[in-house]
Amino acid sequence: MYCNNCGTEIDDKAVVCVKCGCAVKPTPATLDAGERSDKDWMTTLLLCFFLGGIGVHRFYVGKTGTGILQLITLGCCGVWSLIDFIVIACGNFTDGEGKRIVNTNR
Repeated sequence: MYCNNCGTEIDDKAVVCVKCGCAVKPTPATLDAGERSDKDWMTTLLLCFFLGGIGVHRFYVGKTGTGILQLITLGCCGVWSLIDFIVIACGNFTDGEGKRIVNTNR
């Protein structure tokens, strides 16, 4: 693996580059199986896009409490759903157990 900032080769499990000190963002390939959710990234993204206003994507990933809140508030008039969509697309959305939902096709 290489540092995104300086290009130095670093260990696959590194969190920080030893040369420049920049944080290394984990890629789907470097995440351990215990850190990755078994929920499908594309399904979550599409559910958020089409049914995000009523929180269906949150029910899908196991976040029932916030799913109900989104259902009641209609995704805070779409703002909450838009934020969720961006977070899912960037690969930083987590499931109900705190595991990241990532695109493994990258």
